[in-house]
Amino acid sequence: MPVKLEDRPIEQVREECIDKLIVNYSHGVISSEAFERRLDEASASNVHAELLALVEDLPMEADSQYDTYKDKQFTPHYLAKNDRAGNDSENEKIISVLSNGERTGAWVVPRVITVVGVLGASKLDFSDAVFQHQHVTIRVRNVLSSLDVLVPESVNVTTSISNFVSTSEHSAPNMGGKQAPMITIEGWSVLSSIDVKVKKTMKEKFVAFANSIKQAFNDSSMS
Repeated sequence: MPVKLEDRPIEQVREECIDKLIVNYSHGVISSEAFERRLDEASASNVHAELLALVEDLPMEADSQYDTYKDKQFTPHYLAKNDRAGNDSENEKIISVLSNGERTGAWVVPRVITVVGVLGASKLDFSDAVFQHQHVTIRVRNVLSSLDVLVPESVNVTTSISNFVSTSEHSAPNMGGKQAPMITIEGWSVLSSIDVKVKKTMKEKFVAFANSIKQAFNDSSMS
């Protein structure tokens, strides 16, 4: 006997609802306006029946191919153990003195990153980063400098910064699960700023993901 709808975890029901919205939008069953409206409602609702009502008129279901593609897009990237030989970096230092330093794209994240800034600016973008370790520490030593840390919602962040005439903002929502990377930012900041934020919200990622599937279907039908 299946579990009663109201006894199922609400996050699981929401995820299935959003998957069905994406599949039907990508196949042209519903318009972009209807997709984004229903996506907003699904993200806001905590009522099982309301979530099911959002997709009860949609005919298509997510399949294993969709699940595989989704995992590649939304799961944090870990470097495989057999690929770590020669790449398993423990420490990296980024020094920005009257200059800018950044790490972006599909860069391999070490266990410890030390950021030293003097009249400089540093940016660490973890959106497409490849993690070797689940726990990563960023040690900050900033004077008259700025540090921007950009993370996806699937990566958790904690901060422990001593500010001296400085600002430190942390707006990342920490929505990653138990296996998600955990970034700890620690150190001190003097006449400086540290800003931790999500580069792209979950809604933006869902819309971009759905559009990428829709484009793939369009390309295949034209070939």
